[in-house]
Amino acid sequence: MATTAALVWYLVIAGPQGGMVVLPSTFDKREQCTAAITEYQKQPTPAGWSVQCVPSASPFTDEGDAEEPSAQ
Repeated sequence: MATTAALVWYLVIAGPQGGMVVLPSTFDKREQCTAAITEYQKQPTPAGWSVQCVPSASPFTDEGDAEEPSAQ
């Protein structure tokens, strides 16, 4: 039986001091996330800040809350 993994993309903003913020909105496709980055970069941002798209399979996310309990 084949299973398909659907990734959810998160927009992550990292600060110059090493802090990281995961925005609460998610994206179904990486293209949607990169479009959001393009819009974000149109505004002036402080030096040293970076923005990237991170998939739900990343070790930086907590997937435990999103998992559905198995049917018994």
